[in-house]
Amino acid sequence: MKILLVRVSSLGDVLHNLPIVADIARHYPDAQIDWVVEEGYVSLVRLNGRVRNIIPFALRRWRKSLGNPATRAEIKAFFRTLRAEQYDYVFDTQGLLKTGIIMGAARVVKGGQKVGLANGSEGSGYEGISRFFHTKSIPLDPRTHAVARGRLVVGAALGYSVDAPADFGLPAVSPSDPRPEWMPAGPYAVYFHGTARDAKKWAPASWIELGAALAPMTILLPWGSPKEKAEAEALAASLPNARVLPRLSMADAVLLARHAALAVGVDTGLTHIAAAFTTPTVEIYADSPRWKTEGNWSPKIINLGDRGAPPSVADVLAAARSLLAAG
Repeated sequence: MKILLVRVSSLGDVLHNLPIVADIARHYPDAQIDWVVEEGYVSLVRLNGRVRNIIPFALRRWRKSLGNPATRAEIKAFFRTLRAEQYDYVFDTQGLLKTGIIMGAARVVKGGQKVGLANGSEGSGYEGISRFFHTKSIPLDPRTHAVARGRLVVGAALGYSVDAPADFGLPAVSPSDPRPEWMPAGPYAVYFHGTARDAKKWAPASWIELGAALAPMTILLPWGSPKEKAEAEALAASLPNARVLPRLSMADAVLLARHAALAVGVDTGLTHIAAAFTTPTVEIYADSPRWKTEGNWSPKIINLGDRGAPPSVADVLAAARSLLAAG
């Protein structure tokens, strides 16, 4: 069986799609699974050894130079690669016009199926026009967890029940893994403090109070924009045990989450990566619904707060200490 998964973005959404691969492999061990994903997330999908081919999609970059002959040549090459294979099933688990177009362009064998979401979830960016490209649309409860949505769609189409904990297929940490120069030799905590929407952030004073209580443990502060860098520098100025990191590639950001002794973060992709690796993780919810993305597949993940009700420092500190004590 040949299967194509179409989930191009964003970071957290791509991550939440990974357990589909393990589900398929569990029920169809000989299945060959390919994936179309934004080029910036190829390194993440590549960590899952069960994915045969990754087809990079670069719409974010192509949009900036659609009139450029080199860009048009890249787009044509993408569709040639996409159409080089015939699939038994193509799954669009994102439900957008752009992912529907990719599904529409993909080739299937005679009797092959193109399957997607019949409806969106609460607060999602679902675009109903994507159903135009389906041969089968699977309806789901609008309050279905982000990880479960894709798993249930694929399970319904392939005829199996989704009844096992989410398996992201990510490699375990090994003492022999190389460590970049910016990574401390000893245990460290990482603060995933930055996110695009300010309302989802935790108060700077809370991060500082937490860091002081965790001292002398080293705290690493990543950032993804000039604004987040300035916020990280402000936190580090009040925490002698905190260090602002250089700008990291996606591959290095994954390493950061994977090797941490403790990750504390708001509702953002890098926090969810730490949880997917079952790094001891405290997920902080301040202005997004916890039910939608909370890590619920490991006791090493503690979820605190909810929309409009961020957790206290005392609660986050207690969770952090319990995770560190458990090792």
